[in-house]
Amino acid sequence: MSATPQVQTVRGPVAVSELGAVLMHEHVFVLSEELRQSLPETWDEQERVSDAVTRLKALAATGVTTIVDPTVIGLGRNVARVAVVNEQVDLNIVAATGLYTLADIPDFFRYHGPGTMLGGPEGMTELFVRELTEGIADTGIRAAFLKCAIEGELTPGVERVMRAVAQAHLRTGAPITVHTSASARTGLIAQDVLRSEGVDLGAVVIGHSGDTADLDYLHRLIDNGSYVGMDRFGLDILLPADERVATVATLARDGFAERMVLSHDASCHIDWFPPGVREQIAPNWHHTHLHDEVLPALRRAGVTEEQLTTMLVDNPRRYFSPANG
Repeated sequence: MSATPQVQTVRGPVAVSELGAVLMHEHVFVLSEELRQSLPETWDEQERVSDAVTRLKALAATGVTTIVDPTVIGLGRNVARVAVVNEQVDLNIVAATGLYTLADIPDFFRYHGPGTMLGGPEGMTELFVRELTEGIADTGIRAAFLKCAIEGELTPGVERVMRAVAQAHLRTGAPITVHTSASARTGLIAQDVLRSEGVDLGAVVIGHSGDTADLDYLHRLIDNGSYVGMDRFGLDILLPADERVATVATLARDGFAERMVLSHDASCHIDWFPPGVREQIAPNWHHTHLHDEVLPALRRAGVTEEQLTTMLVDNPRRYFSPANG
C-alpha cells in the first residue's frame, strides 16, 4: 500500500490532500539582502514580521489554506524569518529552491561547473537537491519545488540555471515554476530548454502567463503540457483586471481549467519600490484581492464553482503529487 503523498512546508510535511485552497505564486518577503544590511534604517525586523503576520492572517480568513512561495536565492530568501511569521499564522507556506536571475549567475558559481574555467559538476544542482532532500541552510526546512526565471534573452547564465533546475527535478521529482515574460513569450523558450533536459512539462508552471490576453500563446503553452500561471491578479499596470478575468474565463470555457493556477505574485513586503509607491501604482496588488474581487468577477464571467475548485484545489494538489500531469 503506497504512502499518502505529502508536500514539505515551512511547518513540516502536509498531506497533499490537505492543502485545501492554494495560491500558487505568492511571496512573504522579497528583499535586496545586501542592500538591506547596508541600509539598516530601511528595515525594522519586528515591524516587518508583525505586518506580514497581519497580512497573512487576513489571507487565511478568506479560506486560503496554503501559499506557494517561490522566493529563492536572488530574491532575498530567508526561510528562518518566514518560519517566525508562520508560527503566528495558521497557513501552509511551501518554500522553494532555485535561483532567480535574468542574466548572470552569482560569481560563486562563475568559475566552476560545466563549461567554466575549472569545469566539474554543476554545483547549483547539488545545492538544489540538498535543499529539497535535507533542508535549506541549517533550518531543517525543506523546499518542495524548483524556481528559475527567463524575462528576455536566454543568456548563458539563465540557461545554466534552467538546466541545473531541470537536473534537480529529474533527481528528486520536485516540480518546477518558471518566472517568464508573457509579452516576450519566453514561456516557450523555457519549455524548450526544460524539455531538452528530459523534463515532463506536466510538472511545470509557466509563471506570469496571465500577463497576456494572447490566446494563441497560452494555447501553445498548454498544448505543450504545462500549467499556466494566471498569477498576477492585482498587477493591473501590466494587464487590466477585466482582461485578466476575460482570459481565464475564455480558457475555462474552452475546457482548460485543469491547466490554470491562480495567484497574485504579491508580497507582504518587497523593497524594489520606495515606500508607498507600490500601493500607489498597484493598489489591488495584495494577497486578498483574488477572493475579494477576482473570484466574484470570474463567476460573473461564467466560470463555474467546479472550475474554480479545479484551479485552486485540484491543480495544486496534482502539481505536488509524485506523478505530475
